[in-house]
Amino acid sequence: MTNPAEKPVIVIGLGNPLMADEGIGPALVAALAEMARAGTLPTDEVEYLDGGCGGMYLLHSMAGRRKVILIDCAKMGLAPGTLRRFTPDDVATVKQMTHLSLHEVDILRVIEMTEMIDQRPGEIVIFGVEPERIEMQMHLTDALQKRIPDYLAAIAEEINKT
Repeated sequence: MTNPAEKPVIVIGLGNPLMADEGIGPALVAALAEMARAGTLPTDEVEYLDGGCGGMYLLHSMAGRRKVILIDCAKMGLAPGTLRRFTPDDVATVKQMTHLSLHEVDILRVIEMTEMIDQRPGEIVIFGVEPERIEMQMHLTDALQKRIPDYLAAIAEEINKT
């Protein structure tokens, strides 16, 4: 983990790559990190992290950052492969109205903890991708695989706003 003063922006991919589309977050953050190594995305202020299945250990990765971008599989009731951009407030609101499912319970708790220690990131953006299947399988479904270039373009645009 890098010091937030050195890399004030962090992009975190969440999910389990052993569970089909649940692995979209790690797959996308790996592709974004590769784009950064190739020089098409910034590296001087941006850290790229595979956050696994979330959890409280992400507190130190997020605390004090200028911007946090989270990428995760999210059951939103939309067509498989749909990408949606949220803020934490949007997730909390939608969660109350429907049964949105991403790693939001852990993530919202981690965000609350950053507030409690007075280290909340300046901006938090969440990209959710509607899964087609979440089952024991070590690759993404075609519905998500074929849209990876679109996902990367949308997330790269967000990264370049920093």
